[in-house]
Amino acid sequence: MIRKFLLLPLLCLLFSFTMKEDKPAYRLFRSNGKPVAYDKMLRQLAAADVVFFGEQHNDPIAHWLELELTKDLLRLKQGQLVLGLEMFERDVQPLVDQYATGELSDKEFEEQSRPWPNYATDYKPLLQLAKQQKFRVVGTNVPRRYASQVAKGSLTVLNELPTEEKAWLMPLPLTVDYELPGYKNMAKMFGGDAAHAAGVQNIIQAQALKDATMAHFLNQARPEGHLLLHLNGSYHSDNHDGILAYLRQQNPKLKVLTISTVLQEQMGKLEKEHEQKADFVLVVPQDMTKTY
Repeated sequence: MIRKFLLLPLLCLLFSFTMKEDKPAYRLFRSNGKPVAYDKMLRQLAAADVVFFGEQHNDPIAHWLELELTKDLLRLKQGQLVLGLEMFERDVQPLVDQYATGELSDKEFEEQSRPWPNYATDYKPLLQLAKQQKFRVVGTNVPRRYASQVAKGSLTVLNELPTEEKAWLMPLPLTVDYELPGYKNMAKMFGGDAAHAAGVQNIIQAQALKDATMAHFLNQARPEGHLLLHLNGSYHSDNHDGILAYLRQQNPKLKVLTISTVLQEQMGKLEKEHEQKADFVLVVPQDMTKTY
């Protein structure tokens, strides 16, 4: 009996030491900072119409979880899933479709579709899954050359585009709400003084062009009863802003849920600044290795 009493504190101490030494690769929290299990989050997401997964583009944990989430949502929705990607632009959508149906080889697709530099490690597994499981992938982003032109010369440059190229954008004209929190924050980041006002306004217009175009095409891409999972940089969907602001204008009845990826030194608690950023917050260690 004495041995048992001596052994119990030793086991407790060992267990406590093991817990302290645990190094989780990620933690999940609700918007209010309360921890949430992956399976609970998954089932809530499966009941939505649209899910935005806001990533840090160079974070391997977010990319791995995107792949796992896609597989699990595909299973729960019995194949009724559409995957939307910021990473592919509207003018290469025919190539995305041809790759998914096997008409284009990996080499041909990668040579022609202007994939991001981290495509091979971070997004190719998703397209290969779509090819295998036969669900649709939709590139939602505006061709970057137009966003670049707007950033340099304002939205008026789009008026000169040929009609066939305007089909790759949201319907013009685009009305920008500069009071949206994300855009107001951009104005602060880039400097709000009068000398820089026009340049900053153009940058915000370019961001709005991306947000509005993604909202337009992801809304078009979702058949009734399907779940659309959209992957984008966190800033495009944080605080239910950005893309979501334009999506609400087009289809306010959609049930939309969001995930945001953040980096923290401490993993045990969601930092105050990240609360309310999204319906679910994926916390990754600050020193996590990067894909580029």
